[in-house]
Amino acid sequence: MPFELPPSKDRRERPGAALSVLYVTSTEGSTATTGDHPLRPDLAYETLRPARMPTAPPTVEPEACAPLALLELGPARFPARTGPHGEAALLEDQDRHRRDRSAVRRGPAALGRATATGRGPGPYGLQAAIATCHTASPSTQETDGERVVLLHEVLGRVAPSPVVELNPAVAVAMANGPRQALHMVDELAVSGRLSGSHLLPGVRGELLTRLGRTTEARAELELAARPGRNTRERSVLLRKAAALP
Repeated sequence: MPFELPPSKDRRERPGAALSVLYVTSTEGSTATTGDHPLRPDLAYETLRPARMPTAPPTVEPEACAPLALLELGPARFPARTGPHGEAALLEDQDRHRRDRSAVRRGPAALGRATATGRGPGPYGLQAAIATCHTASPSTQETDGERVVLLHEVLGRVAPSPVVELNPAVAVAMANGPRQALHMVDELAVSGRLSGSHLLPGVRGELLTRLGRTTEARAELELAARPGRNTRERSVLLRKAAALP
């Protein structure tokens, strides 16, 4: 088969599939599901090259700008997400001065180009906006929690999924404290929509820790570590559980 550009009438149907592949690949780069390292920078950085191509003049594809923003902002945090020996660093322990400042600027710039089209934000744009809130803030405490909660709520309506339902609980914990967030997580647990996932007990364990319910928190963190296929991620959860009084 000859390698050639699709006709202009077919091009609008092509970017969605390509961007979804790049998004999944970049997600694996940002949170490795297997192996001894929490990140796969090789995958994440490799997605940027093809993601930038449709956003370069003179043939800018507006649909590709929001995904590009998201793919830029993930690796921007890589230098701060691991310690000196390659271990995963918790969000509150990360040195935000180590982040890739040029990527921190490129991400919102790409999001701005997507917003300039006048279309409402889609799932990629909403996730990029959330990532911008986390990446641009100088500390966890100074993150605009209320905006993050609002963006997660909109994302839940635009692209509903169990994981998208879990994320607002983390944002609510930042903005309003762990008690309300725990109620949200418990409702999701009762529904069974995240049954078998390590994400739900991991979040629940963190919230219980903040509430001082250490015995329950330890059990949840150990449960979250049990199915974890990434050894570094698993060690972080077990270390948190062991540190509880």
